[in-house]
Amino acid sequence: MTLPDGKPHAHGDAEAANLHVCQDGPGDAPALLLIHGSASSTRSWDPLVPLLTGSHRVIRIDLLGHGRSAKPEDRGYTVPDQARRVGAALDRLGVGHAAVVGHSSGGAVATALAERRPGLVTALALIGTGPGMDASIAPQVAIEPSQWPHLTDEQLRLFAGSGFSRPGYEIPQEFLDDVRAMTFHTLTASMRGTLAYLRERPLPDRLAPLGTPLLVIFGEEDRRWRPSSAADYRAVPGARIEMLPGVGHSPMLEAPPLTAATLLDFTTTHAARTD
Repeated sequence: MTLPDGKPHAHGDAEAANLHVCQDGPGDAPALLLIHGSASSTRSWDPLVPLLTGSHRVIRIDLLGHGRSAKPEDRGYTVPDQARRVGAALDRLGVGHAAVVGHSSGGAVATALAERRPGLVTALALIGTGPGMDASIAPQVAIEPSQWPHLTDEQLRLFAGSGFSRPGYEIPQEFLDDVRAMTFHTLTASMRGTLAYLRERPLPDRLAPLGTPLLVIFGEEDRRWRPSSAADYRAVPGARIEMLPGVGHSPMLEAPPLTAATLLDFTTTHAARTD
């Protein structure tokens, strides 16, 4: 596990040791875990982190196969597999309770973590996370194995284009580099894992019996998931749904202050201090 000081930490769960972890904010503040989406990394949260550290110990993890984490070809990339690794990483950090935020497919991993470790997840916030496959509206952009990783920046922007909607927003180069740094196997296996998890059972059905406080944030201009599908989460008792005007699939990048204010209003109520 790589912490902010850049030094490796070799104790604990073997797979968790292969995950890149960033921590910001006071160590004794309530823990807030941020989980990125498909083909992304901890860097997708960069604009949001400074707005959250005043009241939280902010923890970010590159899921296996993403960012600066290991990219083995012989590991499972299902959503439950990723959730298990995230839980092990929090155990290694000594975090007994955390509010968990997931963006897009990271929201599926956050949901699986709440299913697997209900005592660990004190509250859950899903940002741009489709409730089920019937809510998907993103065009399919096919990538052939022979093309990988030699795609042009323009091809990668087309691949990731539905993730943003704000006029004039240009996908930063570092995000393109994160996608290109993945192997074809880790990219496609991770995406298949998310699709399988959503097809098996919609997220509201999974969350309804857990009793975990839930915030759902959707951009009204989301081009990956039908924005009106956010209403499906009303099946979860007490769920709070916030629709952000003029924002697309990635509110933390398109409108960081608004996203942070919405999150903090929720997390400061439900976050618990680290054990």
